[in-house]
Amino acid sequence: MPVVRPFRALRYSPDAIADLAAVMAPPYDVIGPDEHRRLLARDPHNVVRLDHPSLEAGDADLDDRYRRAARRLGAWRGNGVLRRDPRPTISVLEDTYHLPGRDEEHVRRGFFARVRLEPFGAGIRAHERTMTGPKEDRYKLLRATGVNTSPVVAMYEDRSGRAAGLLDDVAATTPAVDVADAAGVRHRLWAVVAGDAGEAGGSTADRLCEIASAATLTIADGHHRYETALRYAGERRSGMPDGVELDTDDVLMLLLEPLAGPLDVLPTHRVVRGLEPEAIAALEAGLARYFDVEPGVPVERLLGAFGPLGGAAGGAGRFGLWTRNGGAILRARRDALAAHLPPGGAALRRLDVSLLGAALEALAGIDAAATAEGDRITYTMDAAEAIALVHDRTDGADAAFLLEPTPAAEIVAVAADGDVMPQKSTYIYPKALTGLVINPLEG
Repeated sequence: MPVVRPFRALRYSPDAIADLAAVMAPPYDVIGPDEHRRLLARDPHNVVRLDHPSLEAGDADLDDRYRRAARRLGAWRGNGVLRRDPRPTISVLEDTYHLPGRDEEHVRRGFFARVRLEPFGAGIRAHERTMTGPKEDRYKLLRATGVNTSPVVAMYEDRSGRAAGLLDDVAATTPAVDVADAAGVRHRLWAVVAGDAGEAGGSTADRLCEIASAATLTIADGHHRYETALRYAGERRSGMPDGVELDTDDVLMLLLEPLAGPLDVLPTHRVVRGLEPEAIAALEAGLARYFDVEPGVPVERLLGAFGPLGGAAGGAGRFGLWTRNGGAILRARRDALAAHLPPGGAALRRLDVSLLGAALEALAGIDAAATAEGDRITYTMDAAEAIALVHDRTDGADAAFLLEPTPAAEIVAVAADGDVMPQKSTYIYPKALTGLVINPLEG
């Protein structure tokens, strides 16, 4: 079973940083060039300088940026910008937000803790295939700095409701941090000390860690960070005697439980590029073999069904399509696609992204390798943008396939079968804010 425990976190000091919101950042993998420049300009101590360091004039090689991040981390610790907790804690997080384009308010609660690294299996499960480039980037940063700047995000289940109740009690008190990000998400954070005398059965921090340690953890976001941490831990342990505990055997995680706020997953739409006119015609002509096709669907109806206000739960095998010949709604014929689906369990084979992937390979020759490399498909969470790319023929965009979200329960089901989802199957929203908690892999 997983080992979840408090730790002495590294945090921005409110004595040194007047505006904590100015030093936070989204995860590195969702920061585009314009956003990166904005974050750098916002505050000289923004965490993006540690988590997503950029090349600078005069750098001798690409790895200078990682070494610079390590030097900067040391300087910030030395001058009090970052301070370490005097005692082990967990950090309870509450995110209050609206899904893009919607009015209803959502609340999600969880907590940051250290989790003992172990190969994927019964205790900790993955649902996503990783790529070499991002893992190498995260490894070089981790090796240079010796800290986890961004958490792995994982789900666990507590049907007793005890965890949700404990989180509710913490959230009723005054937070240590209360900031809003550029997307309007409000993040509140509480540092909860472990081992204090209190309620029977231990402190709130200890009880939350105990509950999560008794469950299976399914990684929802941050697979690259987890696999990188495994590699780094293995290297640090090389030659060490058995039984010696190292901080590098742990990784920073944000642990979420559905009763404390369901996990919201946004769809990622696909825009197919580089089709010749005859290939577009063949794709459209072949759709009827694998889908029930409703043709002549206008843009407004597609956006109503697959845009922010669509509201569908997902998983029904329904897709929107836009080409230069107009729009359609497609309903997958699962029996016709069965022979083209990837090997694996029932959960993987019933996913909307698996159905669409099988159809794209059969109709346009776009296989999983081409999908992963991204040279044939562009991804966007914005249905209107997907349609506009095709309308304007941007970068050879030929067809937009609009999807509904992957249900969060399917992430757990696929991972439980030992399978991994196709690339860009899920977009967890909101992303965990980087800079709230840093895990120093020392003492």
